[in-house]
Amino acid sequence: MVDKVLRVPKEKVLAPIATHLAPRIHPTTITLIAFGFGLVASGAVWQRAYGLGVSLWLINRVLDGLDGTVARLNGKQSDLGGYIDVVLDHVIYATLPIALVLAQPSVAAWLSLTALLSSFYINGASWMFLAALLEKRRAGASAQGELTTITMPGGLIEGTETVVFYALFLLFPGATTLLFSLMAVLVFTTIVQRLVWALRHLQ
Repeated sequence: MVDKVLRVPKEKVLAPIATHLAPRIHPTTITLIAFGFGLVASGAVWQRAYGLGVSLWLINRVLDGLDGTVARLNGKQSDLGGYIDVVLDHVIYATLPIALVLAQPSVAAWLSLTALLSSFYINGASWMFLAALLEKRRAGASAQGELTTITMPGGLIEGTETVVFYALFLLFPGATTLLFSLMAVLVFTTIVQRLVWALRHLQ
């Protein structure tokens, strides 16, 4: 919902670090390091080390933003880099909530996890195919002057809201069922928003 608004301020915050790193490290290396932090965060959560888990999750997110900034400053943006970034992000989006339920399993937790991951699955189709269609119509990220590899129509739940929700998952593991269910409802709402957008713009 606020990703496009926060994208430029985020770039300004990360630019000093990225300027220092750009000549020294490839952006895909940062992507892989971020992925490592995300996996370790999931392992920590599985072992109920929630404080460590949320710290590692936030490091994962900072690095996930940093890789793109480094790529832009160093002229190393690539389709492959963007692709790897999205795929690895989605691995962590799946493993963290699974780890939470494995740490404190219950029927209600498993059901809410099923709803959450189902919403992610459908949402992925809703925005990725739209992104492909926008590129096909020459209305993608580069045509709109965006800083990302691909563009997508906005919605209630985007990257920023996901970071906030996942931090809440880890800070309040006892409320996992409620938070999973709430996020699933909001993601399904986002899917409907994009369907409405497609009906209006893809005729």
